[in-house]
Amino acid sequence: MEIGVLAMLRKGEDPFAAIRDYGLKTAQLQNWDMDNLNAATAEKVKHDLAASGVRLAAFWAGYTGKIVWNSYGGPDTCGIVPRDQRARRVDELKRGADFAAMIGAPALITHCGFIPENPMDPLYGETVAAIRDVALHCRERGIGFWFESGQETPLTLLRTIEDLAMPNLGVNLDTANLILYGRGNPVDALEVVGPYVRNLHVKDGVFPANSKVLGQQRALGEGVVDFDKVIKKLYDLDFQGELIIEREISGPQQAIDIRKGITFLSRIVEKYGKKKK
Repeated sequence: MEIGVLAMLRKGEDPFAAIRDYGLKTAQLQNWDMDNLNAATAEKVKHDLAASGVRLAAFWAGYTGKIVWNSYGGPDTCGIVPRDQRARRVDELKRGADFAAMIGAPALITHCGFIPENPMDPLYGETVAAIRDVALHCRERGIGFWFESGQETPLTLLRTIEDLAMPNLGVNLDTANLILYGRGNPVDALEVVGPYVRNLHVKDGVFPANSKVLGQQRALGEGVVDFDKVIKKLYDLDFQGELIIEREISGPQQAIDIRKGITFLSRIVEKYGKKKK
């Protein structure tokens, strides 16, 4: 159960330098700039990976267009659920899958959006078909397709995976997203989708103050996520993936919070790792 950090792909930068400075050896790489998805950038990423000694846990692919990160404006703007955004974003995710294969990532991760709760809703079937299109593209390139959790409920995520019935599907469980979106909590989510969890975004936060906003993210240990129960459950599930710390702020405080988070998380992992042995 290795600890890593989420790295951002930006032009002209080594995304793994900070990971090395933290004393860690694994990372997810995230991208929101479609101009980065080319062979030259892929070669640079591979060079930076080799130079840093960092292992790539997965490639997180964004897409273009307006996105509202809450449960009020999100259903009409996030992921590949919105009809007016879907075709373009499916193509962009396929480009992301091509890039992920070029850099040797084992899987592509993304937010599919607010997948409808009602399986009889036409929008549900359309979304599942779009996900299948991207997941097949990933499979053809020898990589997995993993859902970042939290915008849909755990049961809807499980239904989607079961309806797709594809061998390369998995879940990137975000420990805070269910809380930030007011959807539930990660401990209960593991009871539903635990066998499909391939790695995590380790994040903390509190529930929304009202129905139109996103909950607030906090440094690890300062929100309501019960990391003790999360890590224990992961060991019970024989989880073999990565714990990728994601701290969505900028400036010096981000590095401070990440370093504190590594210490915080390491203690819990060590405690249950010893019990497992």
